[in-house]
Formats: sequence, C-alpha cells, structure tokens
Amino acid sequence: MFAGVDIGSVSSKAVIIDRGEVLAFSLLPTSYDRQESGAEVLKLALDKAQKSKGDIKYIVSTGYGRRAFASADKVLPEIVCHARGTKFLFPEVRTIIDIGGQDSKVIELDEAGGVVRFEMNDKCAAGSGRFLEVLTERILNLPLDELGPLALRSSKRLTLSSVCTVFAESEIISLLSEHTAKEDIAYGISRAIARRVIGMGAGGQVSYNEPIVFSGGVARNIGVVKAIEEELGKEVVTPQEPQITAALGAAIFAGEHSQ
Repeated sequence: MFAGVDIGSVSSKAVIIDRGEVLAFSLLPTSYDRQESGAEVLKLALDKAQKSKGDIKYIVSTGYGRRAFASADKVLPEIVCHARGTKFLFPEVRTIIDIGGQDSKVIELDEAGGVVRFEMNDKCAAGSGRFLEVLTERILNLPLDELGPLALRSSKRLTLSSVCTVFAESEIISLLSEHTAKEDIAYGISRAIARRVIGMGAGGQVSYNEPIVFSGGVARNIGVVKAIEEELGKEVVTPQEPQITAALGAAIFAGEHSQ
C-alpha cells in the first residue's frame, strides 16, 4: 500500500492506494501545525482502511505544507500531483481548473498527461474559495452551500464590475440596497470567480482544450460550475471527490517511486 498526503492551506487530504485502487481517503481542516495536520489526516485514512502506518510502504507529500510532513519519503509539487491524480480519474483530460480555499490554478496537459503550462493565483483572495466565503456568508448572510443552488435560480446574468474581494463587497452592499434579488447577486459572484480564473489561465496562454476537469473544494458549487461552462462555452466535468486529486496523484507517485 502507498499513501499520498496533500497538506493545503485550508484542508489536508490523504489517499491510500492498494494495487492501483483507492482503498481509503480522508479530509480534515489544516491546523497551524502542518506536521500534525498531515499525521492526523493520514491516521484517519488508515483507520478507515483498518490498516496501520506500518502497512504503508511509501509516502509522498504535496501541497503548501508538504515539507513540514516529516513522515513523507518524498516531497512533490502540487501541480504535478494534480495532473497525475486527475489523469488517473479522467484519462483523456487536457485541462484542469482547480479552485481551493486560498488559491486557484489552471493546468494544461498534453495527451500523455504531462504538464504543458500552468498559471496559479496564491497571493489574492479573488478567484478562490475565500472570495466566495466572504461574500456569501458575511454579505449575503447565507451558508456557503446555498450559494450554488441559489445562483441557478437567477433570471438575470448580473456581472460584478470588480473581482477584488474588497471592492466586490462594497458593490454587493450597493446592489442589496437597490433591492437586487439575492439569486442574481449569487450568480454575479459565481460569474466573477469564473471570469477571474479563466482570465488568469488565458493570460498564461492556456488553451482550455477539452475534456476540462474542475477540481478543488469550489467544484462542489454548482453555480460556479455553470458559470465556468457559460464563460468558456464548453462542458466541464467534476470528480466525485474533487478535493482529493492532488493527494491521489501523490499516492500514485508513491507507488512508482517505491519501485
């Protein structure tokens, strides 16, 4: 058995594979102690698989906290792990859009699954899950999981003039004071993050070849999925568990490196 541990800025993920099949996976919020986060999420996955750490032959870590995880046999960048994990789930994938809690990335792959080019935003809340969280929970006073279904009920394709979280916040407050429907604002938020991420990739000359796979925690938001499809004019698919692709890729690499 082999394990991949992805210690992200918001959540940590672990995947255990056995003979090329996913045996178990887990997800926990990342604490200030990255080493502890990695250890806890791996233990949870092992408990689910009814195995112990001694059963794991090789561990690869990835993500922001990858170098803090002392139990890893090897450390790899998250871009290559995202590519490998997504390729395992969707063999024909050519473009990956990944939007997490604190960053977003667009990755173009060749036919063999190799990374051709990528663009990443990790210095600004715009284009990340944090953008959605702030505007939805603090301004609209809605639970984050209600934003997607609400956006799909919009009858007006509202566009926010700014993708900056601070300026968008002020703009939404003005829209609410003008009695703009919440569902239209919800779609505007979804469209803003879609445009931000797509524009970031286009600026890096990503071609957005199909199939396009949307991963990360924000991929659970059906409003953002719809907005990305409308902006690109192309179909987008999402994994059943969109947050574990990098950890899965790390686990696959663990199996290869151990040999």
